[in-house]
Amino acid sequence: MARLPLLLCAASGLLLAAVAAIPPPEEAARMARYVLHSCDWGALATLSAQEGLRGRPFANIFSLSDGPPGPCGGSGVPYLYLTDMEISVQDLEVNSNASLTVSLAQTPYCRKHKYDPQNPLCAHIIFVGSIVKVNDSEADLAKKALFSRHPEMESWPKDHNWFFAKFNITNIWVLDYFGGLKIVTPEEYYSVKP
Repeated sequence: MARLPLLLCAASGLLLAAVAAIPPPEEAARMARYVLHSCDWGALATLSAQEGLRGRPFANIFSLSDGPPGPCGGSGVPYLYLTDMEISVQDLEVNSNASLTVSLAQTPYCRKHKYDPQNPLCAHIIFVGSIVKVNDSEADLAKKALFSRHPEMESWPKDHNWFFAKFNITNIWVLDYFGGLKIVTPEEYYSVKP
């Protein structure tokens, strides 16, 4: 019986996804939440700590999730599954500041409308902040968010010492229409639903 609400939520999510439109350009905070929840990965930029690149920008792709797919699952918090063996994570151990870009270019939306990824109508969001390990009370939420979208993660080698982390958002820029970037505060962002 406990599964019934989850099944109903998933079914309603499929139905809503079939008919839902993206938020209008005047709702920048909602657009930011919508784009993050629609994306399964993003480009994470760090300041390199690697020999020969020290202090230079370094971007890398990471799988992420703010919750299970569908309208009932998005928290707005970008969760990641990381290992110290990864080069960008080594950068973050020296300087945890980073930026994260997610784009509707990875969804069917932009292809359907024939929008180039650089077209402002193919919305993308730039988050600035830092990466932090989640505490024990948040680990189950991060695990559910990530493994629901990336089930392969559960079988990744245990000897890599994987850990759950989140992107601690301090600044948000939204590019979803012509006329330049829109600034959204974290407070505005977390107060809306996608």
